Amino acid sequence: MEPTDIDPSHLHTPVLLERCLELLAPVAERPGAVIVDATLGMGGHSTALLESHPGLTLIGLDRDRQALQLAGERLARFGPRAMRVHAVYDEIASAVRRSGFNAIDGVLFDLGVSSLQLDDAERGFAYAQDAPLDMRMNQAEGDTAAEVLAVAPEGRLRAIFERYGEEPLAARYARAIVAARADAPIERSGQLVDILQRATPAAVRDQRHPAKRVFQALRVEVNGELRALERAIPAAMDLLTAGGRIVVMSYQSLEDRFVKRELARRSKSTAPAGLPIELPEHRPEFKLLTRGAELASEEERERNSRAIPVRLRAAERLRVVTQ
Repeated sequence: MEPTDIDPSHLHTPVLLERCLELLAPVAERPGAVIVDATLGMGGHSTALLESHPGLTLIGLDRDRQALQLAGERLARFGPRAMRVHAVYDEIASAVRRSGFNAIDGVLFDLGVSSLQLDDAERGFAYAQDAPLDMRMNQAEGDTAAEVLAVAPEGRLRAIFERYGEEPLAARYARAIVAARADAPIERSGQLVDILQRATPAAVRDQRHPAKRVFQALRVEVNGELRALERAIPAAMDLLTAGGRIVVMSYQSLEDRFVKRELARRSKSTAPAGLPIELPEHRPEFKLLTRGAELASEEERERNSRAIPVRLRAAERLRVVTQ
């Protein structure tokens, strides 16, 4: 790909940057430290980590080739300390091995859609702008949102909207989409918004935009986000050395619930009830570093609207379980 004239630092303001740096600092200062940015995006968090820790090697993953290119231009000054891998985050184990390492000291996940994808109207992520219904984070593979809408049965559409969008009007919207596509293909975001608007009771339209949850659900379905996350978090935790840290920022309740559950599961003793002594093999693998989910400050939310829904959770590995 040719170099771009886009300045990534002007496209993206990293969310909870100082808190992420604080949580990862103890492991980033280790001799020969390796940290994975599993959602590289515009490279904002990665740039700050590399600037703050001159001995750090960072491996940045992203499925979006345009994001990798832009981040690469931004990180070029760090030379071999900044490594980039084209991969979905559930491929973290193979990406780390391909980069020459067997374990890592820290990992950061900044989940959801990136600033680059949101701000590029032609990607079709934003319901406020009319554009082709693509929504793929990796535009080289997979079905577009338009293709999902064209072929998915009504029941499948309803399930997508219910599970991934937690949309109470899922059945009504699925029925309206199936009826509309019988007349003409639904290929643009503006068409879909019109269909949803017409299918929404006036009282609901006055409370919220009817497209918000449907667009979120389609994006999650098109990119397999939750399925990938369910594989990625355990894989990332398994890669951590003793004392290694994981930091995860979620922007929707489905993501946050899974992250909360997985971190909590591995931060509890596995000793059977009633056992008088906790044996070493039953001790927790991890300890939680946050009390519940941390939110952005009011000042940051006012300055950066994308920080409004963020939920941050973190944990530290206490011991490595040998198989």
